[in-house]
Amino acid sequence: MGKNLAEARVTVDDINSLAFLFGNRDENIRFIEEAFKVRVLTRDGNITILGDADNVESVQKLFNQLMEVIRGGNQLTSADVKYFAGLVKDGEGEKITDLYDDVICYTHRGKPIKPKTIGQKLYVQAIKRNDVVFGIGPAGTGKTYLAMAMAVTAFKEKEVNRIILTRPAVEAGEKLGFLPGDLQDKVDPYLRPLYDALYDILGVESFRRLMERGLIEVAPLAYMRGRTLDDSFIILDEAQNTTSEQMKMFLTRLGFGSKAVVTGDITQIDLPKGVFSGLEEVKQVLQDVKGVEFIFLDDKDVVRHEVVQRIIKAYEKFEEKRQQCGE
Repeated sequence: MGKNLAEARVTVDDINSLAFLFGNRDENIRFIEEAFKVRVLTRDGNITILGDADNVESVQKLFNQLMEVIRGGNQLTSADVKYFAGLVKDGEGEKITDLYDDVICYTHRGKPIKPKTIGQKLYVQAIKRNDVVFGIGPAGTGKTYLAMAMAVTAFKEKEVNRIILTRPAVEAGEKLGFLPGDLQDKVDPYLRPLYDALYDILGVESFRRLMERGLIEVAPLAYMRGRTLDDSFIILDEAQNTTSEQMKMFLTRLGFGSKAVVTGDITQIDLPKGVFSGLEEVKQVLQDVKGVEFIFLDDKDVVRHEVVQRIIKAYEKFEEKRQQCGE
């Protein structure tokens, strides 16, 4: 292991914490050993780390931070451990416990909703301090879900009187007029992901009651035209599929006492050829406007299955090669 061989120990207060720390079949420990090129041994509730001095010191810091997280009553997933290991490698290990200070709200089942990455924490903080926030990044970065959690919190604390969720109804190969059912039936497929998130946060019955009272509105973007939205928390999802005109129309609906969060992924534009995305344009138009903030999330902020991160990176490489070839 090199001439700077070192050894360090971490004491585990509660032997039961080892199960959370080590993960299923010790997968967390195996990952840490491979990532930092160290050996990790356990005996009598103590963890011993062997390896190069710098790596041993990094792993000791990582274990101490992970133990703080567990002591706080939090559960660790293997994805958490891998993300935290990356923070330690980047010299940002002190930020790990900060992530657990910021519970936004609880789901109807009592599960805490909070940022899981540094990027997500910056996103949540930006929503707290600005009237208009753009959350831009790939699928799985929690853009929409966290915005909805913030909206529900603002509503429950009576900061706003209603929640409005909207999406552009981009026609993916089928004209709305040819779909069966009334207008609501026609647009519901576009809005289904928004319903699913609210079911999880509020519970189905609570969500339906609020919908019936008009306190939550889920509608296609076209329904926003001509309205002024006061005392509302408004979320525009899939904003990469707005045209320039639609983006301007949406942003100018904002009324007194309202807050808007716009989410999108500029790598997933479904607009017809030749139609420019309003989300791409708005970055240039509003970048210096007071009260407006742009937060850019990336593959490090993906909190879905870790293979999603690898898929995103593979597509990014593919797109870069295609652009270089001029296709």
